[in-house]
Amino acid sequence: MCGIAGFVAYPSSSAPESVLSEMAAAIAHRGPDASGYWWQPDSGVGLAHRRLAILDLSPAGAQPMHSSSGRYVLAFNGEIYNFPALREELEALGHQFSGRSDTEVMLAAFEAWEFEQAISRFTGMFAFALVDRQERCLYLARDRMGEKPLYYATSAGQLLFGSELKALRQFPGWHPEVNLTALALLLRHNQVPAPATIYQDTWKLPPASYLRVRLGQPVSEQDLQPRTYWHLSSCFRAGPMMSLEEATDQLQHLLGAAIRRQMVADVPLGAFLSGGVDSSVVVALMQAASRTPVRTFTIGFHEAGFDEAAHAAAVARHLGTEHSELYVTADDVLGLVPGLPAIYDEPFADPAQLPGILLSRLARQQVTVALSGDGGDELFCGYTRYPQVLRAWQRRHTARSRLRQAASLLPPALASRLIQLTGTGHRGLYSLQERLVAERELGRSDSLSEYYRNHVSFWARTDRVLSGVQEPPYMLTAPLPAEVNDNELHTLMWRDLNWYLPDDILAKVDRAAMASSLETRIPLLDPDVIAFALSLPPALNEPSSTAGGKRVLRNLLYRHVPRQLVDRPKKGFAVPIGAWLRTELREWAEELLRPSRLQQQGYWHTGYLRKVWAEHSSGRADHSWRLWSILMYQAWLDHDQRG
Repeated sequence: MCGIAGFVAYPSSSAPESVLSEMAAAIAHRGPDASGYWWQPDSGVGLAHRRLAILDLSPAGAQPMHSSSGRYVLAFNGEIYNFPALREELEALGHQFSGRSDTEVMLAAFEAWEFEQAISRFTGMFAFALVDRQERCLYLARDRMGEKPLYYATSAGQLLFGSELKALRQFPGWHPEVNLTALALLLRHNQVPAPATIYQDTWKLPPASYLRVRLGQPVSEQDLQPRTYWHLSSCFRAGPMMSLEEATDQLQHLLGAAIRRQMVADVPLGAFLSGGVDSSVVVALMQAASRTPVRTFTIGFHEAGFDEAAHAAAVARHLGTEHSELYVTADDVLGLVPGLPAIYDEPFADPAQLPGILLSRLARQQVTVALSGDGGDELFCGYTRYPQVLRAWQRRHTARSRLRQAASLLPPALASRLIQLTGTGHRGLYSLQERLVAERELGRSDSLSEYYRNHVSFWARTDRVLSGVQEPPYMLTAPLPAEVNDNELHTLMWRDLNWYLPDDILAKVDRAAMASSLETRIPLLDPDVIAFALSLPPALNEPSSTAGGKRVLRNLLYRHVPRQLVDRPKKGFAVPIGAWLRTELREWAEELLRPSRLQQQGYWHTGYLRKVWAEHSSGRADHSWRLWSILMYQAWLDHDQRG
């Protein structure tokens, strides 16, 4: 795990070595063990690297690394888990290796095969910059599911790139403007979905894609168009019929192999353990593959309704892990809040970021690598919102549905009574007015994708908060591939796998962990596990209304852990942010939402926003998830303007 940065400058920038050094220094937390850079004056390309040494701790693993022929130069962030098998194959072709790193194997693969053939054979997580000196081009690439981040931007015909935006900020003359259309998406989803970023003319490279940039000339529009090397849609194909036990056997084989590959490290290794299904499965298979107790880590809360630490401890005792836990207080959170803009680099408003940072700090005290159970909900239909949305969509024309839609046109008292009678599946509806607005938007949805987008939106109408700002197209508004279009459950899974997983879950995990120089690995996102999960027969992957899906994943867990330790309603990584905004964080929030500040910025509907804040701070409603996106933006803007 490392951090990368660099540029393609035309004409050559002044003092390129110092610029590369500053770009690398800005992301030193991603790689505290070493740094390096490489600069080629005739083509104007420079690479910078910060190293977190995980495999081959010797200088033979240092980067940027040159291929044996000198044709390629690579700056790489991530891990290639199948590099031992690739190395054997390349040695059979005559390649010789001087070290034991996966980086050297990647370079040999590029020497042996075409670029797309090589990258398609990598099983792992990665973001890298590869210079082909013979073809005079630069490749920027990102892994299949988007575990590792990669940003890029243009400035006066130059290309800048890096693992985090803070690296780009070190480039002379780069002073980007705020992208207000991205702000609208932040309010809708509490994160900025790819390819957009909070800055204009700045993008996230989408998962499973790469750029090919010609060197020695100004960067063109063609250079900036991502190319796809792998299609997730190809995994949505019907697999063979099988029983639950047969499917469980196959998952145990595939996931067990992925976990064993990801347990290879030359540094201490452990795992996050929440006590839920996904992390418990990962830890159970890790412990089965380990001769010594696996180190596990969890976070707890003193507030009732949020604490799952006791469940994690029970699972840890049963499996025999070496378990550590940390109970989080409001004071712990207060200490984190000022640093969130620097850690997340652009506004990011999933409140689970807070315990994620503290969990990573706890783990880093003992290990350098931690395995995580992320991805299980998206791959095995674990979200309870799936059956809620599908039932609501399927009955949208029934009398019950029409009553709910009509509620938005009635007087508030009667409308409130109708909503209580008919219920609502939309998350985050905390006051009558907002519930009515959201019901209206749901009722106007003319496709399942649009209905789902409205269902997972925190602000049903961003134009009620922002003045004169249009939302851009993004993954939740993009057309569905043919392989997915005829299956309603697959539609929801596709949207989450391409949007929520990379832009929220994986971004949250990466930034929280790398802020503490901790590498995270996610075995459920192994390509073989993905292909298996998405090809399961419907009867083995359909969610229920209470426990979600994950039938096969749960059945695998029951082979290692008693049902009573893990069968309970899903909570997620929730935090009591609503209560904290009324108490310990109230003064901080009030300053960020000060009327004069909002009016001076010029793009808020100040009166409406102040009304929402008053409802929340007084306890009349819970708008915490909505407000958190605005507070995170305002805090980030302060940090950005300070430079």
